[in-house]
Amino acid sequence: MNERATFGAELRRLRKAAGLSLAELAVRTHYSKGYLSKVETGISAPNPALAALCETELGVAGRLTPLLPGEPVRRRTRPDVRPSGLPPTTTAFTGRATELRAIRTALEADGGVCVVSGMGGVGKTELAVRCAHRLESGFADGCLFIDLRGHESGTAVHDRVLRVLGVPAERIPADPADRAALYRSWLRGRSLLLVLDNAVSAAQVRPLLPAEPKCRVLITSRSRLSALDDAAHVSLDMLPLAAAVDLFTTVTGVPDGAAVTRVVRRCARLPLAIRIAAARLRAHPAWDVAELDRRLDDETARLAELDDGERTLTAAFRLSVQQLSEAESRLFGLLTVHPGTDLDIHSASALSALPLRETDHLLDRLHEAHLITQPEPDRYGFHDLLRAFATEFVLTDPEDEMKAFSRLTAFAVRSAAQAGRELTPHRFFPEIVFDPGTPEPVRLDDGEMAMSWFRAEWPGLVALCGTARERGEHERCWQLAFFLRDFFFVAKLWDPWLETHHWARASAEEIGDTWALATTTANLGVAHIDRGDLDEASACYGEALALFRRIGDGHGETTTLAHSGWAEHYRGNHDDALRDLRQAHTFFIRDGNRRNAAITGRGIALVLVATGQPAEAAALAIETLSVFDELGLDLDATMALNCVGWAWYHANRHDLAASAYRAAADRAEACGSQYETARAYTGLGNVAAAEGSAALAAELWDRADEIHPDLDRIMVGEARVRGA
Repeated sequence: MNERATFGAELRRLRKAAGLSLAELAVRTHYSKGYLSKVETGISAPNPALAALCETELGVAGRLTPLLPGEPVRRRTRPDVRPSGLPPTTTAFTGRATELRAIRTALEADGGVCVVSGMGGVGKTELAVRCAHRLESGFADGCLFIDLRGHESGTAVHDRVLRVLGVPAERIPADPADRAALYRSWLRGRSLLLVLDNAVSAAQVRPLLPAEPKCRVLITSRSRLSALDDAAHVSLDMLPLAAAVDLFTTVTGVPDGAAVTRVVRRCARLPLAIRIAAARLRAHPAWDVAELDRRLDDETARLAELDDGERTLTAAFRLSVQQLSEAESRLFGLLTVHPGTDLDIHSASALSALPLRETDHLLDRLHEAHLITQPEPDRYGFHDLLRAFATEFVLTDPEDEMKAFSRLTAFAVRSAAQAGRELTPHRFFPEIVFDPGTPEPVRLDDGEMAMSWFRAEWPGLVALCGTARERGEHERCWQLAFFLRDFFFVAKLWDPWLETHHWARASAEEIGDTWALATTTANLGVAHIDRGDLDEASACYGEALALFRRIGDGHGETTTLAHSGWAEHYRGNHDDALRDLRQAHTFFIRDGNRRNAAITGRGIALVLVATGQPAEAAALAIETLSVFDELGLDLDATMALNCVGWAWYHANRHDLAASAYRAAADRAEACGSQYETARAYTGLGNVAAAEGSAALAAELWDRADEIHPDLDRIMVGEARVRGA
């Protein structure tokens, strides 16, 4: 029995003893099942890398390596050069099992061209080299590793490859076309794996793709090279957190812990950043992980810290940016002006002052270069470290940056105002003046489109509101908060509602705008009362009333008085509540403000229920319902129906209560209010419980909890009596 058979037989015996199938061993070692089968049967020769991997996976150190053949068996007899120019693999390699399988599958398929792309520092070359080491033994003529250096042309590389393959220099033609022909001819009939590292474009690598079907090509690039239609494409993202932690602990020998997790998060799970951080820790014996974590905590200094003397993230990122056009580079820098985690094409267009089509093209080029991410089809974002790099090294024109931010905030206010008008068309909106060059708002045709826009944009708008405050754009700060208010009310996003209005109030004070200060303070009170903070709400209403009276704004004063009446009702001061609400109601009727009059009437109906007049309350709530329907205010109509159900429930008219709640649930679901939907199902559960149907009541309450858990017992009467 020869050495290869001995190795294969021993591998098969050890594999079966471990209870592993060939497929399972293939997954663990990243070698193909077919190749492992040939090794076990003696058809293919094993190699040291396979022996070491199998010993590790099977837990049999030293059992297979001694059985390796003394000399590699050549599948070819002609004296051609069999190159093996692969760089060594690193021992610290974690994750990427899915990507390794995808690359192997691509190279085993017909055509056999695979592009591995990703941002600088993500580990493309390391992955490609590791995969090539696994596959090299399957190629009779070996493997070639060619660093294209990000700029070398394919025709220039022909000369390098031909020399490595043993072609005498005098036989290599000077003419690029003749050289390419000789290259293709020399590869004919050969079985060769080409690894083309650091490609810059599809045009650069296309002349290097062999026509020989037994050759395979593995390409790495910072660009996606999507123009290579026949290639398989594997895009590398950041390491999963567990793999990132494993990489750091493997390199440093430091045990896992909270500080290690923080460090790899600060490195944004980018392999190069993690390796540099680990190298810095090793180079400073006096440091511990906590010290490294402290140094990386400062975002403004993080890039400078991620420099071990030989490797820097800044240098890695510069290589990517060098390939950009002037317009692409400018937009790349300006995108960092937006403080949110992502943005859409309209915001990018506002930043750049370029038309949408041109902006879309530039965004596509930046995405192709792995400089921005695309979390959703119409949204773009930044890797954290690339944002820091672009802010520090690409965004270099302060005046352009200042103008871009002003355009962006103006556009955001204009769009939010448009969305607010679609969401609550009869609410009072202040007249906002925009400069002639302000971009047009996003097109929103109805309330549903406005809600969708707000849901996608509100985190960025909140960040923009805070940044406007920091940059001294005080008018835009309070305006953004004002136009976000109705969305926050519908979505019940109380924390950002409070946060933006605190900023807005400070900005209004800064510029001495009393009306903006009064309105913002009143809306801040609405946020407090909506989540049940009655004391805070009343304090805000008191301040707003005094401000409105100071400037003689009767509408603002009356609206705040109505809000104060709601607060008194929830406190249990029903007589004071009726007084304030009825006074406001009279004013709104006299002023012709049917929307506000109906909203105030709904409040009066709730107070009447509390004072033991449910039938009168139901009649009044039904009157408001007709007004809301006439004005097309679906959410207000839903709230009126829930009010009707609440009144009939207290009048012991369970049939009418159930009918109103069912109608409210249908309309709440249609207009997207989970809060009012949950309130309606809670009311239906209360009706079922009152009629003795405990099982049905529990089912309805569970459904309410699934839709919107923990309805406030102060604010929602249905929640207060549930299960009582």
